[in-house]
Amino acid sequence: MTSNDRQPDSHAAIGAATVDLPSVRRLEAVGFRAWPATSVHYDGSWLIRLTTGHPSKRLNSVNPLDPSDYRDIGIRLEKAARRFAEHGRVLTVRQTPLTPPQMIAHMDEAGWPAFGRSLVLALDLAERDFGDGMDHLPIKDVGRFADARLLIGKEEPESKEALIGIIDAIKPETGLFLFEDREIGPTAVSLVVHDNDLAGIMQFAVAEAVRRQGVGNALLDASLRWGRLRGAKKAWMQVEADNEAAISLYRKAGFSEVYRYVYRAPKV
Repeated sequence: MTSNDRQPDSHAAIGAATVDLPSVRRLEAVGFRAWPATSVHYDGSWLIRLTTGHPSKRLNSVNPLDPSDYRDIGIRLEKAARRFAEHGRVLTVRQTPLTPPQMIAHMDEAGWPAFGRSLVLALDLAERDFGDGMDHLPIKDVGRFADARLLIGKEEPESKEALIGIIDAIKPETGLFLFEDREIGPTAVSLVVHDNDLAGIMQFAVAEAVRRQGVGNALLDASLRWGRLRGAKKAWMQVEADNEAAISLYRKAGFSEVYRYVYRAPKV
């Protein structure tokens, strides 16, 4: 979703007044490990992530991690903008409940649009009984997974190498799930990242031809089952706020919202 012509959400609308900040910090940390950038730089508590060859906003953004770190906002943003330009990127800030209110006010006053509004959801796995077996096992072929993900997501094939590089760089244990149909080929994919007691559901996608046929439910169940059997107590995932079908699927499975985030960038 893009909404560059829309006014940005206020700090309260992102949910900073009601969320549990320790939970946000932990999910942010595991999220960075689950989707690693090729270049990582800290400016105070601002985490600057850049990745050449892949357009993911999560991999190319400034991520403030401490609401009290708001010194020299303008100077530091200008410095970050130069770093982004060196990588051929436009400066982008990922605004979460950890973003200092002063920084949000700075972006508001400068008229920075908001886009890519997303939700972070979580599900308690500890009390769910998935049984001891697995109906669907993860695959080992990263290239095959990448091909399927790009095909289902209708993304450019040229980004395959970058996607494989990101997956190969994930340090926690991963499970690559791929559903296929003999006639239409790949139908659904998900990447599960097991990090201590958490399981992150990434790259979850279902082909248009098989939506509303139970494929998404089956894929989600297989992903959660694998994470639980590996020892995860809680599952988490990120989804764009305008993806109503996916959000409905996740809520029916028991996921609930933990916090929201949005991207901000200077007016072009």
